[in-house]
Amino acid sequence: MMLQRLEAALGHSFGRPELLRQALTHRSFGSPHNERLEFLGDSVLNCVVAGALHDKFAVLKEGELSRLRASLVRQEALAEIALSLDLGDMLRLGEGELKSGGARRPSILADALEALFGAIHVDAGFDTARAVIERLYRPSIDRIDPTDAGKDPKTALQEILQSRHLPLPRYTLLATRGEAHAQQFDMECVIPELGIRTTGSGCSRRIAEQQAAQSALAGIKS
Repeated sequence: MMLQRLEAALGHSFGRPELLRQALTHRSFGSPHNERLEFLGDSVLNCVVAGALHDKFAVLKEGELSRLRASLVRQEALAEIALSLDLGDMLRLGEGELKSGGARRPSILADALEALFGAIHVDAGFDTARAVIERLYRPSIDRIDPTDAGKDPKTALQEILQSRHLPLPRYTLLATRGEAHAQQFDMECVIPELGIRTTGSGCSRRIAEQQAAQSALAGIKS
């Protein structure tokens, strides 16, 4: 049932279900594992995201497009999408990785998502893989402010504050929730000079900080 829900979320049903199982298999579990599919999926993802950015932002230069692409395909961005798909609950991990929280580790989640894109490409071709990636990435691409040219939220926030000669924001850990293998971090971003106090959550402190910074940026620009 879980794999069927995943296929529904992706908008693709595998003609070769073994490819889906392989994409979700970490090397700690055994072979065939997902590293070759990850290699392929990484290239497919970069090509699709580059094409989407090229078409949407006609006025941006090559360097700006490259920075935007890098921000969209970085580990944290991939892990967030993987979490939205509940990919961690479907991963096939060895006992050691299970006990150490591998199902929530951003690197493992990101690799599995790339492997999933590679598996779709092998199963149904590039056009199908492109449609799946574009669907998953559409909200992120629609949120892009081209004037930020691919800066991550923390960097963009820092530059805005520096341009106004204001102190940098303070990030504080509010809480750590969940078991050791599936922790969620709650971070707070505070800018007293602007009366801004925002929070963010994620499977790592970095992801939670980025979310809090994104909310702070929205508060400044509103």
